[in-house]
Amino acid sequence: MKHCAGHIKYLIAIKELSDIDEYVRCVNIARHLGVSRPSVSKMLRCLANCGLVYEDYGNSVVLTPEGKAAVEEIFSTFTETYIFFHKFLKIPHDQAHDHAVRFVTEYPQETCEKLRGIVRRTLRRKGEKSSSDI
Repeated sequence: MKHCAGHIKYLIAIKELSDIDEYVRCVNIARHLGVSRPSVSKMLRCLANCGLVYEDYGNSVVLTPEGKAAVEEIFSTFTETYIFFHKFLKIPHDQAHDHAVRFVTEYPQETCEKLRGIVRRTLRRKGEKSSSDI
């Protein structure tokens, strides 16, 4: 992944919030991440400068096509990492989610890909679906 940890955390939050409601507002992102609204505005400015969200995010945050591609890339790794923590290690949902976010933001992409491969192979052997099969 070519995005910094902050970008990844915010893109994950935007994706999760947009799955709940089509309008993702700054205040919702702030609550979701437990950060201040000025921090959200600052990061959204940065994401807009990188071409990941549209600049007019005052009312609602909308991902650009590049942002959607980045989220797709991030979530392909995030989902299998979450499965590892939640299903394999039996960590409760919220903790598994936090661990998965931390893992994909702090570990090298190569390590994330290796874990992703292990999860896929294990799920295939068990006859379960991974995120790539959904």
